[in-house]
Amino acid sequence: MADIERDVLEAPPGFRSREAALFMAQMDDLHGRLAKHTRGLTPEEIAWQPAPGANTIGMLLAHLALVEVYWVQVGPLGLDKYDFESVLGIGSDDDGMPLPEGGRPPAALRAKDLAFFDGLIVKARAYVRRTLEGLTDGDHDRIISRRRGARSQEFNVRWILYHILEHTAGHYGQVNQLRHLYRLLSADEKT
Repeated sequence: MADIERDVLEAPPGFRSREAALFMAQMDDLHGRLAKHTRGLTPEEIAWQPAPGANTIGMLLAHLALVEVYWVQVGPLGLDKYDFESVLGIGSDDDGMPLPEGGRPPAALRAKDLAFFDGLIVKARAYVRRTLEGLTDGDHDRIISRRRGARSQEFNVRWILYHILEHTAGHYGQVNQLRHLYRLLSADEKT
């Protein structure tokens, strides 16, 4: 009998809203895949920058954690002031993104190993989970309004959760691309 690879999403227990639980299941699956594809990263590979001004894997991983915390604070928690340091231990600008043209990665991420970045993701995931466990089905429709300069924005909590998911997926692809480029260039140097 052939081995069967099974991909099944199930709503985890402990959530008041099935919709929030299913979002969490999607994020857990996506982060599990990201974790699998980042095993074995060395500090050198994490900090490798293909060119000045380009993101590193470390910057992208730190950014993922910061963005999850940010959007949960904006939406479900409805905070006006954002607190990253008490949740993650790093500040809002410590991912270095966006880098200016020709910029180098931030000092806050220099010489950090994979355990550091895994820790950021774990802290962000726990924070998101604790927050979302309390959402009700009606909370997903709540509209959040905010101003950013001269521009006004409106979105509902459901869109915020969607945005966290699509944002993570996009940067996951960038992490995989950087790993691929790093391996290609490393192989070229060895030949």
